[in-house]
Amino acid sequence: MGTLAISVRRATPSDAPALAELVNRAYEAERGFVDGDRTNTDEIAELTERGMFLVLDHGDGLAASIYVERRGHAAYFGMLAVHPALRGMGLGTRLVRIAEALGEAMGAAAMTLRIVNLREELARWYKSLGYREVGTAPYDHRPVKRPCHFVDFAKDLPPAAGVSVALGAA
Repeated sequence: MGTLAISVRRATPSDAPALAELVNRAYEAERGFVDGDRTNTDEIAELTERGMFLVLDHGDGLAASIYVERRGHAAYFGMLAVHPALRGMGLGTRLVRIAEALGEAMGAAAMTLRIVNLREELARWYKSLGYREVGTAPYDHRPVKRPCHFVDFAKDLPPAAGVSVALGAA
């Protein structure tokens, strides 16, 4: 797999194809209940206009990524993706903690995320990181093979204390 980068960088528009590939590989577990890919290059490019993707590189491409944006009083993260060959190394937890720190620096009062209810292992994992279920929403992202819905999670963030974040593009 190559050497892992020791720092996280903000993705650039040229990363969109690699990001789409990483996210789709990471979300293959959902193919049992939804049709199609999780995302595509166009959606990734659109999201980079509203928020940012943070990525962790490795020698041959991307090791992990997370999308972060400000939504009102809260920050939101989604599309957390870790290359299947690199799971279990703490990369997902690392990126969630960085997203939380970024949310704090943005002045957000909470961090939010959304998962599909059928991904029970994710619900347990996010709860272990201090997130709590706060609601549900219809699943309308793509066609489904089995009935499912979204579960919304949130975690309160401490107020930022004069922290500034500068994530430059590499």
